[in-house]
Amino acid sequence: MKNIFGFLRREVFLGTMIALLSVLTAFSSYQGAMADSEQNKYEIKGMQALNDGNAEYLSANQNWIQDEGNYDNWYINNESNPQVAEYYEGNFSQSLFDAIARNGDDYPMDEQYSDELYADAIAYWDDSDYNFELGSQWDERGDQLQLVMLIMALGLALTAWASLLHSESKMRGFFSLLGLVALIAGLVIYFVLVPTVVA
Repeated sequence: MKNIFGFLRREVFLGTMIALLSVLTAFSSYQGAMADSEQNKYEIKGMQALNDGNAEYLSANQNWIQDEGNYDNWYINNESNPQVAEYYEGNFSQSLFDAIARNGDDYPMDEQYSDELYADAIAYWDDSDYNFELGSQWDERGDQLQLVMLIMALGLALTAWASLLHSESKMRGFFSLLGLVALIAGLVIYFVLVPTVVA
């Protein structure tokens, strides 16, 4: 035990620890900043896709209302006033023509019509969910990297304090040991708890 504390008090060991902890603190800080940047990027993309999806949804609603109005007026006038019915039929969307062909005399706005009409909005919303999920994963990575940086910085402070104490001081060995524990804890957290984000 005495030999271990003697080793922990050596200048070479303390210098190596200070160098390692400094580099790892800076590295985890840099990676944390990059994770925050990626989180921000994917959240912005998520918001853009959400806004585009909402715009497409409103547009699809307008198309549905227009198709339904044209279909109702065509249906009402189809036998009694063919010229008026022809006018309304000329305003049918391709989706409505396809739905009428599928459903015959039944009400044409079926599930397939709805799926086709709202497909773009749903695609944007799916893209939005995907981007928000990636943003959340980058946020989690950034949080864990902040923890690694905190532990490494704490270890650096303890090791630096140890290097200022007298070479025979027991506190020098104790602070050096705490710095080593912080280094090991930071590495364990980095390799075990910091998630890898796959886009």
